[in-house]
Amino acid sequence: MSAAPQSNNHVLIEPVTEHDHSIGPPDAPITIVEYGDYECPDCLNFIPIAREIRQMLGDRLRFVFRHFPQSGIHPHASVAAQAAEAAADQGKFWEMHEFLFGSQKQLGDIDFGHVALKLGMEIYKFESARDSDKHRQHVKGDYDAGRLSGVMATPTLFINGVRYEGPIEAAPIIAAAEAAARQH
Repeated sequence: MSAAPQSNNHVLIEPVTEHDHSIGPPDAPITIVEYGDYECPDCLNFIPIAREIRQMLGDRLRFVFRHFPQSGIHPHASVAAQAAEAAADQGKFWEMHEFLFGSQKQLGDIDFGHVALKLGMEIYKFESARDSDKHRQHVKGDYDAGRLSGVMATPTLFINGVRYEGPIEAAPIIAAAEAAARQH
């Protein structure tokens, strides 16, 4: 019987797998994992920074997004995360991801069915998936894994499994990522 993972505020406890939502090659020398919340203003501000990082690092980077809805302060974040998971069933995670951040101030008013249609999804599959326990469990699993890794706020980043503690700005994150790649 293996021991349960112990909490560590500096290391990613749950390794990245094929079940994670990622952009970039799986064998890239740099993996950045973001724990984010669709209702978090700092996560919204991180979107253009993440794009710049992805552009600058190119195929040397695999970027992963995991859900960390802070429901106590962001009441619509869990529902939004479940919608993103339902979209993932139809290969539309990143499209829904972008839409949710772009509509952050209106998350409580979104007609997710209309959005699914707009993004080219089959509406009945989307709606039944969105209500499924499978997606609630996925979001909860991401959240629980984040807590075990010491995530307390969003966005929290891990670079090659180590928590990034610097400013949420492109240049220092890229520098930390390149340093991590040299150690890879």
